[in-house]
Amino acid sequence: MNDPEARTVNVLLVEDDPGDVLMTHEAFDEYLHNRLDVVSDGEAALAYLRREEPYADVPRPDLILLDLNLPRRDGREVLQEVKDDADLRHIPVIVLTTSQAEEDVLRSYQLHANAYVTKPVDFEGFIEAIKQIDHFFVSVVKLPTGRAQG
Repeated sequence: MNDPEARTVNVLLVEDDPGDVLMTHEAFDEYLHNRLDVVSDGEAALAYLRREEPYADVPRPDLILLDLNLPRRDGREVLQEVKDDADLRHIPVIVLTTSQAEEDVLRSYQLHANAYVTKPVDFEGFIEAIKQIDHFFVSVVKLPTGRAQG
């Protein structure tokens, strides 16, 4: 199933829980072959996306996995800023969080999240969720390859 047309997809994980970061790294290392960069708070996420120091040379992510409950600036604020920014709004944002609260789901979609995924608490379930997100957003749908116009 090796597709010569396939390209490496750059994924930005915005997550402050070291255990979830470790499990996501394991999923990418074992099963997925895309680039994973990680930042641990909302301020760093926005600096990364805007390529501000120390992130001036990072690739623009093709997909963002965003936790809601983050230090310094929470995920809802990050999501709103991303979707309000003409240079960033085309990047799909998957909210990946422990919250099952209906108000968080509704608010995330109101802010134009592309999907809302509640993190499974067990290791196997978490790995499977990451694999399914990757499969859908890398193999099934077509991601934009550059800046959107307008």
